[in-house]
Amino acid sequence: MYQQHFKLSSYPFGLTPDTQFFYELPTHTEALNVLLIALTNNECFIKITGDVGTGKTMLCRKLLNELPEPFLTAYIPNPHLTPAGLRMAIADELGVKCARNVGQSRLLNSINEYLIEAALAGKKPVLIIDEAQAMSIETLEALRLLTNLETERQKLLQIVLFGQPELDEHLQKKSIRQLRQRITFSYQLKPLTYPHVADYIKHRLRIAGISNPAIFSWLANRAIHYYSRGIPRLINILAHKAMLSAYGKGRHNIGVMQVHLAAMDTEDTKTRWHLLGCHKSYIVWLLVSIAGYLWPTMVSTL
Repeated sequence: MYQQHFKLSSYPFGLTPDTQFFYELPTHTEALNVLLIALTNNECFIKITGDVGTGKTMLCRKLLNELPEPFLTAYIPNPHLTPAGLRMAIADELGVKCARNVGQSRLLNSINEYLIEAALAGKKPVLIIDEAQAMSIETLEALRLLTNLETERQKLLQIVLFGQPELDEHLQKKSIRQLRQRITFSYQLKPLTYPHVADYIKHRLRIAGISNPAIFSWLANRAIHYYSRGIPRLINILAHKAMLSAYGKGRHNIGVMQVHLAAMDTEDTKTRWHLLGCHKSYIVWLLVSIAGYLWPTMVSTL
């Protein structure tokens, strides 16, 4: 609806993990570097965790696009599977040919044979699992057993786990301690700071084709940071709704009032006012903006 109004070539704040909008924020760049270095050094298990909406799936897709030859990638976006289901999903992703009713022992042998052939050809298979916190303890143990497949020089399969903090809770359980000990590299994604929120918004607007990416006022950016707590998914939701609000009023710039209205309409935003934790100038200007927004209505009723 607002695409023509703001002269955009695409919508800048979608919730799908479109890697053309990937912005090299410090936390995501560090995580990507950790992944690339660890995989290049033939590390077996790598773990990336982050709260809901911090950009794990975007980073996961970016890794899939960035890994060069000789890496071969297998991607499982929904690992809520039984151990048998996990092995079958891995075989499908790797392109291992086997009957659907094949026994588990034969299926594991087929995967092993494929990995050995890949190693002999100089290839490096990598299994990337998103939403790994959804895996049961039994499935995590089955995943660990797959890393027992190795030659004298290297592991035949490297594994990257992306998950929410609940994944760390699973890994603290005694029954899965062997897998925990095999994780040699890990990284936790952090929320964005205020300057990074402002840069993130400008970057996405620029990629979407806008000529002036500074249509959000500094106070609007600060409000988005406050309400979203620096979580990229919430930033996208608030920015999208704020642009819709501005479009509805025929505005070509977004102020704090549009962001405030967007936050009031969005679940999981930090909408309670904590005067000690919120920038004082934001509180002042928010009150002024609300008064200005309501003034015409109040005058008309007098």
